[in-house]
Amino acid sequence: MTDLKTTFAGLSLRNPIIISSSGLTNSVGKNKKLAEDGAGAIVLKSLFEEQIMLEAEQLKDPAFYPEGSDYLAEYIREHKLSEYLTLIKESKKVCPIPIIASINCYSDSEWVDFAKQIEEAGADAIEINILALQSDIQYTYGSFEQRHIDILRHIKKTVSIPVIMKLGDNLTNPVALIDQLYANGAAAVVLFNRFYQPDINIEKMEHISGEIFSNASDLAIPLRWIGIASAVVDKIDYAASGGVANAEAVVKAILAGASAVEVCSAIYQNTNAFIGEANRFLALLKEYEQAKDVTKQRMYLETMEEILSRPGMEKLVLPKDAADRVLPLLPLMQSAPSAGKIAPQEQSSGTQLPEATLSRPRGNN
Repeated sequence: MTDLKTTFAGLSLRNPIIISSSGLTNSVGKNKKLAEDGAGAIVLKSLFEEQIMLEAEQLKDPAFYPEGSDYLAEYIREHKLSEYLTLIKESKKVCPIPIIASINCYSDSEWVDFAKQIEEAGADAIEINILALQSDIQYTYGSFEQRHIDILRHIKKTVSIPVIMKLGDNLTNPVALIDQLYANGAAAVVLFNRFYQPDINIEKMEHISGEIFSNASDLAIPLRWIGIASAVVDKIDYAASGGVANAEAVVKAILAGASAVEVCSAIYQNTNAFIGEANRFLALLKEYEQAKDVTKQRMYLETMEEILSRPGMEKLVLPKDAADRVLPLLPLMQSAPSAGKIAPQEQSSGTQLPEATLSRPRGNN
């Protein structure tokens, strides 16, 4: 079997296919199946502080004392965090591949606390998911980029497992930020996170959700920035995310400078079969690079074997020297209306051509 091993964020992966944080990775059973089907690593569904607090807010009762509301919020937080830590522990038991946790917070204290407990639960790495649109009219230039660095610094003081930064594409200069993230201890970056896509229904005059899945054209942005950044900041690992719609896209990302790819939409649309397809393509490409002539011959023989094994296909096997001297004949007899004759044809001008009689080619005179 062809060796597809790679290293990403200090982790040893059996292949570069990482399943990105999504509903695909929110249960032990799903993760076990992804590992069995050949995934190189799994990023668990993100733990969102904002989602936890929103649930607590929805359950608040105006009749509660303030202390009661605070207790409810803390209970929901602990319950959600406990569920997530259990997901890490149980996934580690059944998956022989790296399990990467993912967190998204808005308060500094939660970033640190979540990260600490995630490491204790046995996660192999943490992916920091900082995704936010900067639309405040009083926005201070550079403050969003600085927030990435500050969060990373706080987490690195608390945990020793690799920290991966997943970036959005709404950055002025991703290269400068990546350089600072590496200087502050980031093991890898993922380019890029995907924003919610809005749309408008002009018939109902209402806002609706746009395209849910990424498509092949989305790959251009991570390809550009991985190519630029990896040439300048080459000590940190890169993963492409967004637009990895087929096996060829995996190869493109690697050629651009990525060590791995994160896939989600391709799995939703093509099932786990995408993982095997991508790995087979990578294996074949690697074999071809190592022994081009041998691989070409093997591909030729496998193709011919498939063709010759098809039932109902007429086959004529000739030695190569004889085949070079054979004059191919079109199957004119099959389309003729009567034996030995060609149906009358009409020229473009409408003039009818005279009937012609077929005759077998004679030997050389």
